Amino acid sequence: MPTVFGSMRRLMLTPQLADVTFAKRGFPAEPSPGSRHLEAVPQAVICGFEWGIDARDQWEVERRLDLVNEELRGFAYEGVTMAFTVLDAMGRGHRTRDLLLGPGRPHIFLAYIGMGFAMARLPRKLWSKAVPDLAGDPYHPTMSWLAVDGYGFDRAYFDKPRWIDAQQVPKPYPWEGSPDYFLRAVDQGVGRALWFICGGRAPDVAAAVRRFAEHRQPDLWSGVGLAATFAGGSDADGLDALRRAAGDEWPQVALGVVFAVKARFYSGLVPDYTTAACQTLAGLTVDKAVALADATAVHSPGAEPAYELWRQRIRAHFDNA
Repeated sequence: MPTVFGSMRRLMLTPQLADVTFAKRGFPAEPSPGSRHLEAVPQAVICGFEWGIDARDQWEVERRLDLVNEELRGFAYEGVTMAFTVLDAMGRGHRTRDLLLGPGRPHIFLAYIGMGFAMARLPRKLWSKAVPDLAGDPYHPTMSWLAVDGYGFDRAYFDKPRWIDAQQVPKPYPWEGSPDYFLRAVDQGVGRALWFICGGRAPDVAAAVRRFAEHRQPDLWSGVGLAATFAGGSDADGLDALRRAAGDEWPQVALGVVFAVKARFYSGLVPDYTTAACQTLAGLTVDKAVALADATAVHSPGAEPAYELWRQRIRAHFDNA
């Protein structure tokens, strides 16, 4: 049963399921099986958020998550993490840490994105509380940059006129001590949002990316590759078209593909559309993409964040292909 305060928070913070449909958001995507598939992703996030913000105890949330279709379960964990991050940052709880050191561990990649969704609803002075101490997890804190990616996705998805049409750039923030890279990680999330906003249609996605300043396009393309692979939404012909449309930026798309495959593999489920995107967009089997991600992993920062150094190593594989 929900708490009174939880229900009040839910009413204030949670969009309705209809609010994330492409028609309601005014996205140019045309109705299709692919766009309907993509619409289910933010709806799963919203369901998770509602369960998390209303929760009396974590067991009930975890049980609800177990009942979600396995393909969408990670997105529901994303929503729960968003809710728990809001609650922890505004109080003194450790819900997020308990979730991610427990049953949420396989979904850590999406969970970081959920923290970014929470950041979009929290004042910046609370951002330092957005990521809990996950000592012992092999992807912490390297992959915490996905929280910044999630912030960028949220801004672009829920305020397209400002962040896509007007191409606003946020004020830098010293995430992991790298304020300049913060802007690049935001763009990676904006690129993911473009895949959804354009309904997974390669020509529309490519045109949207190319409307941005040239220096922003590589990170946008990597976000597109990640979204196309992790979330699906395109058939074989569409994936072929996406690879061609990326042109010289294809290594950026392939980089996003490898990260997406690694995240799906780590969660325990690799859908057929992820396998197909891996082969078409990166020219790799799932096993080889996972092996590439593991062989190039960086856990200690250098002149740049470890996250970006990892990305560079993966991208170099395709630059030299």
